[in-house]
Amino acid sequence: MRIVFCGTASFALPSLRACVLAHQVAAVVTQPSRPGSRGRPAPRPLADAAREMALPLLQPERIRTPEAVAGILDLGADTLVVAAYGQIIPTALLDGHRYGGVNVHASLLPRWRGAAPVARALLAGDPETGVCVMRMEAGLDTGPVYASRRIAVERGATAPALTEALAAAGAQELLEVLGALERGMATATPQPEAGVTLAPRLGRDEGLVEWVDHSALQVDRMVRALDPWPGVHAPLAGVRVRILSGEGPVSGNIPADGRPGTAVRSQGESVVVATCDGLYRIDTLQPPGRRPMTAAAFLRGRR
Repeated sequence: MRIVFCGTASFALPSLRACVLAHQVAAVVTQPSRPGSRGRPAPRPLADAAREMALPLLQPERIRTPEAVAGILDLGADTLVVAAYGQIIPTALLDGHRYGGVNVHASLLPRWRGAAPVARALLAGDPETGVCVMRMEAGLDTGPVYASRRIAVERGATAPALTEALAAAGAQELLEVLGALERGMATATPQPEAGVTLAPRLGRDEGLVEWVDHSALQVDRMVRALDPWPGVHAPLAGVRVRILSGEGPVSGNIPADGRPGTAVRSQGESVVVATCDGLYRIDTLQPPGRRPMTAAAFLRGRR
């Protein structure tokens, strides 16, 4: 099968590699280069992979423009495969391919339609999530599902680790679906109307912790879900630091004078902090303009 592959984030890499091994990739479409932190270009994993594999690379500013649509249709592909691309695919591209558009999405649809399904699942404390391969249509992740796979969310799971597991599972399911499409045996099941939730893009403010408003469980979910962006920042000893790792809630009682945000005890190189409900243990953190360090080392420097 001849494929045009659309993707930007690292989630799409296993699917791209699988398509290259089993099919003909006519081109890779990815987001244009953007400035990142400290003036360096923002990561573009799919662009780097396409160059390494000597695949034609397209980076339109907007895929909806007539010029971009015409350029992709001129490649004469059978289908458009999309995984973590970051732009809405126009219906002209979906209708212009023999098998339409096939999307690899990191959730159990219809739960968590949108741009940040992995983080939203972790923030909500979902006990399981998964990946779906669906036939694309004009709505946001509303298309019928060809295949899905469930994955348990283990205790302590982080967004990067869970994304990696879902990406690998999605690539395997994608190959099965593409093969079924070629054989004329693929069937897509409409999504149920019940259980729809949305997973909008993450905002910077979502990573701000106020100890008087957030429980230990909420902070734990935030630290695991919001890595690497936007990260979790919280006040500690008069400085707003970035929490890199920790766990909560941990055992113990908040002392009578333990106001939310105060360090109530040390635990090795970690520090246990009172929240509005329960105790959260900070293992590593990063002060502004400094390197990552243990929470205990940070407090020793503050004294």
